[in-house]
Amino acid sequence: MINYKRCSEVSIDSVFNAFKIGFSDYMIKIDISKEVFINRFFDTEGNSIERSFIALDSNNPVGIILGGIKNYEGIPTIRCGSFAVHPSYRGTNVSVDLFKLHRNEAVRNGCKQLFLEVIKDNFRAIKFYENMGYQKIYELNYFYTQNMKSLIKNNNMQLEIKRRDINDIKLVFKNLKDFHINWQNDIDYMDKVNDAYFYSAYKQYSLLGVLCIDSNGRILFLWVNKHYRCKSIGKTLLSSAYIDLNLPKLSIGFPNNNLIQGFINHIGFVKNPISQYEMYLTL
Repeated sequence: MINYKRCSEVSIDSVFNAFKIGFSDYMIKIDISKEVFINRFFDTEGNSIERSFIALDSNNPVGIILGGIKNYEGIPTIRCGSFAVHPSYRGTNVSVDLFKLHRNEAVRNGCKQLFLEVIKDNFRAIKFYENMGYQKIYELNYFYTQNMKSLIKNNNMQLEIKRRDINDIKLVFKNLKDFHINWQNDIDYMDKVNDAYFYSAYKQYSLLGVLCIDSNGRILFLWVNKHYRCKSIGKTLLSSAYIDLNLPKLSIGFPNNNLIQGFINHIGFVKNPISQYEMYLTL
């Protein structure tokens, strides 16, 4: 008989084991330690062990759904941060029962929508989510470059680039109106990334651009004042971070944004074959 509990009611080892076995045959190899799992999924990603549920068969973990709640773009939202079922238990009611617990948790906490990301080629998962009521809304694409030559030439040398903290980006976020930013590039996410670095571009004390980037070269946020675009400010910020942090490459992921798309095309980024849907269920 399958029992269901909150993840806070079992050991973290059981939670981690449920995660490992559920993703053991995933299309992308996931090989992380328990410590990395805890730090990433229950800190940076914003999941809560109280909002997450585990399925157990005779105390053996066979399924898990992680959940985190916050106001996302002004709407109380629960995000499914991870959902995995033991290969031998797929096609049973385990996935449906876990999802019902997740949905009920959203209702209990006054959430108005459920949200998740799923790889576009994961047709089985997409079908399941659609059957549960989710709809595909945004498409998340990922890009990278190892060609830094185009970044370190023709920069805007009139700018003053400063290593800052997150406060300049918080100022920018206050003025972003009706602009969709995916969960893993949101201000709350950036604030929790341990190895995030923040750069600001100034000219005569005016803030013209900001960048958040991690030690692996992943660009979490890049913004340039709309009155100063096409003046190499974005390139100058990236090249400054690239040189300062001695980065091997740069990468970025974002949903449906023609401005960022045009910029990264211009400076030579290449599209990663893996992409995702952002799916929503309105309550």
